[in-house]
Amino acid sequence: MGSFMDLLIDSETVGGRLVTTAVVVVVALIIGFGVRLLLRWRVDDPLARYHSRKISGYVIALLALIAIGFIWRPFAGQLGLVIGLLGAGTAFALQEVIGAVAGWVNIISGGIYGIGDRIEIAGVRGDVIDITLLRTKVMEIGSPAGSDSWVRGRQYTGRIVAVSNKKTFTDPVFNYSATFEYIWEEMTVPIPHGADWMTAEKIMLEEAEAVSRSDGAQQAMRTMLKRYPVPRIEVEPHVFVRMTDNWVELAARFVVPVRMARSIKDGFSRRVLERLREAGIEVASETIETTVRYKEPRDRPLE
Repeated sequence: MGSFMDLLIDSETVGGRLVTTAVVVVVALIIGFGVRLLLRWRVDDPLARYHSRKISGYVIALLALIAIGFIWRPFAGQLGLVIGLLGAGTAFALQEVIGAVAGWVNIISGGIYGIGDRIEIAGVRGDVIDITLLRTKVMEIGSPAGSDSWVRGRQYTGRIVAVSNKKTFTDPVFNYSATFEYIWEEMTVPIPHGADWMTAEKIMLEEAEAVSRSDGAQQAMRTMLKRYPVPRIEVEPHVFVRMTDNWVELAARFVVPVRMARSIKDGFSRRVLERLREAGIEVASETIETTVRYKEPRDRPLE
């Protein structure tokens, strides 16, 4: 027993360091086992118990490694070199974390977006529900046709996406509702060249005026002009006419609240189609309708 205690407190010989190292490892294993038992008894939530067990295991292993480092002192007398190497290694290993923290400072200090804003960042579109030190959580909405999202309109998909705050430095950030909570929508309807396009234009303009939120947009525009030196933008609805080789294209442009765009476009489309049908105006299409008529052959006379 005496010789074992002598080896345990001996930090000069290799044998003493080996014994001390073994004791540190055994103590770490015992503490880890005890922490697991304690968590099993005191923590009922399986998910919380799992994460607590992982974190405690990492902390115990790190402390054991530090203790072993003090025992063997591989860089004795070179403390400055050790600190420099550790600092460089830590900075390299945590560059994503450091960038994310810097992005958080950028978000908060620059007012890029806040909780509740509708944004698009790193290809993700949706409403911000949480901003942590490292990540921004977004309640995803549908994307335009051709994307990977199965929801094509601006409706919630049900997914919550976590985006690193570092993306505020590397990717453009689109904020749909920071100061001006309205967007311009355009609905395009093709009319055949022979149709009464002026009546169709009148119908679309009347419906655009009915759904446009110009009054609210005017107030939001005045608020934005107080903060930013930008020119005043027209928010009244318009219908633009463009000639093409196939038809006359009528594009209605109007302002709607950012979170009501899909429902307003749905109502606008239904009313325009109904009124065009009542006016006898067809919507042009690139498709061609072909009617094939089969004529029964006459019976051949008997020879």
